[in-house]
Amino acid sequence: MGEWTHFNAGDHVPNDGEYMEIGENAFHMGINNPKIVTLKKGDVFPETSNHNRKWHHKRLRQ
Repeated sequence: MGEWTHFNAGDHVPNDGEYMEIGENAFHMGINNPKIVTLKKGDVFPETSNHNRKWHHKRLRQ
């Protein structure tokens, strides 16, 4: 079973690291001024800038 890569506000953080906002369906296109937060395992993801965005671990983004 694979690991989740997109997270919603209120989800628990699976691993320590930096997370950034991405577009829900078009993450490859990028967004202007994404929020970037540093969180620890077990923290809760904060609200995104709008309802169409999700959180993604910055390390995983190429």
